Amino acid sequence: MTTPSQKQVKIAARQFSVFFGKSQALRSINLDIHAHAILGIIGPSGSGKTSFLRAINRLNDLNPDSRVEGTLTMDGEDLYQASCDPVALRRRVGMVFALPVPLPMSIYENVVYGLRLVGGERTARRSVLDQDVETSLRAAFLWDEVKDRLHTSGLRLSGGQQQRLCLARVLAMRPEVILLDEPCSGLDPISTARIEEALVSLKSQHTIVLVTNNTKQAARVADETAFFLMGDLIEYGPTIQVFTTPENRRTGDYVTGRFG
Repeated sequence: MTTPSQKQVKIAARQFSVFFGKSQALRSINLDIHAHAILGIIGPSGSGKTSFLRAINRLNDLNPDSRVEGTLTMDGEDLYQASCDPVALRRRVGMVFALPVPLPMSIYENVVYGLRLVGGERTARRSVLDQDVETSLRAAFLWDEVKDRLHTSGLRLSGGQQQRLCLARVLAMRPEVILLDEPCSGLDPISTARIEEALVSLKSQHTIVLVTNNTKQAARVADETAFFLMGDLIEYGPTIQVFTTPENRRTGDYVTGRFG
């Protein structure tokens, strides 16, 4: 299996497995996620892509039948050790889901919702919140489209705009890592392009993990790509290599559309 050249590792999985009851979703995954890069995770439905993504911010913990084996670390710290607080972890590791879920409140309040829950100095002054809203919406490539209607409902935005609003809400928390689970499923090509532009821009300040069933999207935006199949990591390497000269025949079959 190909390993990318030496870079700063943000997240590392070593012999990492995920179980839900008697069912094993991931088998002994060994994978480095590099800082300030986009990792694309591809594979057919049921490959364990989302299970791995949700393992990074401990969302699988919400299933009482889930358990893990092996290690998953961020900055060298075991994310499953007893001293790791999942709530604090989720402030460092934000997540955007496939279905946009804007809150039934204004665009402005959607962006600052997480900040208000956390509290602290950033919520004490309106001017600081205003700057956070503008900065987050700009980073999500949404500011120019909504700057004159910040106090209208986020539910009135288009699907693509709602997804970028959800991204802005995550960005307002200043996470170190951004997880995205099929963020462009169901979006039109223009909205998809806006999301992809935002991700490429954001990687200079964040580590990004993108699960996508759209292999062309992974080819466009991912620096490195991991191919999962039935709970196994089949191949991992620089995106251009995975797509043009894969080491495993199954990878080549998948990216060329011969199966999956």
